Amino acid sequence: MEYLALGLAAFLGGVVCGFAGFAYSAVAGAILLHVLEPLLAIPLMMSCSILSQVTSLAVLRRLVVWREIVPMMIGGAAGVPIAMYLLTLVEARAFRAAFGVFLVSYALYMLARPAAKAVAQACYPVVHSAVGFAGGFLGGLTAMPGAVPVIWCDLRGVPKERQRALVQPFILGMQVLALVTLVCIPGAIHRDLVMDVVLSLPPLAVGTCAGIMLFGRVDEARFRQSVLLLLLVSGALMII
Repeated sequence: MEYLALGLAAFLGGVVCGFAGFAYSAVAGAILLHVLEPLLAIPLMMSCSILSQVTSLAVLRRLVVWREIVPMMIGGAAGVPIAMYLLTLVEARAFRAAFGVFLVSYALYMLARPAAKAVAQACYPVVHSAVGFAGGFLGGLTAMPGAVPVIWCDLRGVPKERQRALVQPFILGMQVLALVTLVCIPGAIHRDLVMDVVLSLPPLAVGTCAGIMLFGRVDEARFRQSVLLLLLVSGALMII
């Protein structure tokens, strides 16, 4: 049963990550956090998300603007260690419910407001760093560092390709940092992690490729609605 859950979580998470550029953990976590403890599920979700991000980011690498990414990375790097420490103190049931409430609230808020019109104003590096800190802190607790940057992009009306080129490198950097931080915490990494990742690779690859194909076939409005509905369902499942 656990192996079936691993495969299903990897495939569905890969589809969403390949399609939306984030929210791997929102979908995979809705399954894995019902069969694994957070300290077992979080490193697995981080590892699989990193692999999926690397694959899909290769398609958008020419759109990446490093002068925006670097300040976000610096801010995120400050938030991740704080969150990772708190993760070791969180009770499993409370963690799952809190994560689910966040996802539902986030999705409902975004669905209730119309999409913003694209704006061209530049943001100061300190703003990018603040967004990065919030994303890194949340990512350390939930393996979902992209939520805050995605909200920020939506508020500015950033097109889907540009959003992904901004959010995906940040997610990749934060999850690598979070995983390294977990490795440094005694007892935080389970010995079966490598085997779980290997078992997840085939469905993860298929799901990611399918998601990338879907991404190129939807317009801006459907892209936004699809991502938010997926988050809403995932959050609701985690609260149950």
